[in-house]
Amino acid sequence: MGRGLFDLTGKVVLASGSNSGIGLGFLQGCAKQGADVVVWGRRADKNAEAVAKLKAMGAGRTFSGIVDVSDPKAVQEGFATAVQAMGRIDCVFANAGHMSRAPSVAEMTDELYHKLIEVNQHGAFYVLREAARHMKARAEAGDPGGSIVACGSLSIFQGMQGMEHYAAAKGAVAAIIKSIAAEMGQYGVRANMIAPGIILTGFMEGNPATEGVIKHYSAVNPLKRVGVIADIEGPAAYLASDASSYHTGDILIVDGGQMVFSP
Repeated sequence: MGRGLFDLTGKVVLASGSNSGIGLGFLQGCAKQGADVVVWGRRADKNAEAVAKLKAMGAGRTFSGIVDVSDPKAVQEGFATAVQAMGRIDCVFANAGHMSRAPSVAEMTDELYHKLIEVNQHGAFYVLREAARHMKARAEAGDPGGSIVACGSLSIFQGMQGMEHYAAAKGAVAAIIKSIAAEMGQYGVRANMIAPGIILTGFMEGNPATEGVIKHYSAVNPLKRVGVIADIEGPAAYLASDASSYHTGDILIVDGGQMVFSP
């Protein structure tokens, strides 16, 4: 069956934090369009499982690396290794991160704040910077183009008690993406962000609070459901493909309409 507008045959897509969750969902969308994929995660066994799943979905060549994005040297070395193995990187999805919550901003500790910022903000920057360096060098060698994508959050737009550090990180990355779009356009490189609503991931399985989360967010969503990993696949394939070649500096909200719904 033809893949049409979103055909990614011959393109290499790298995603951080991609052996599960939204990062894996991004690579699944690309794999289904024939992309070569690079999985980054901190567990070799989980990376191997993700690679096998992506191959079964149609991925071409595959590669994986154990990379802690909060370590800039590890990101630089991991990116260089991926480029050596795959020859090039056409799309990068800066996704690795975690979530934590304090009872209130007044009770948020320095440790909780900095631990999240180191990964969600600084780690994302390190990944985005390596992507920009690689794509700029390619362009200067006569091979322009590329897509840089970051994972955002509705917390960029909506306040959440005890999540000030998370919102700050996502908001900072959104600003970085816009600046990268402005700077890298001269090299044919575009930069965008995906801001998901509530997406059910493996982290939520077995959590007794999950049922309540599903019920609450389904009630404040025009589509009357929460998101699933498959809902990330289409936007991923679009942003990685040449179909999005004139789309840059944007935040794609994938929330089922939650942001515009007033029940």
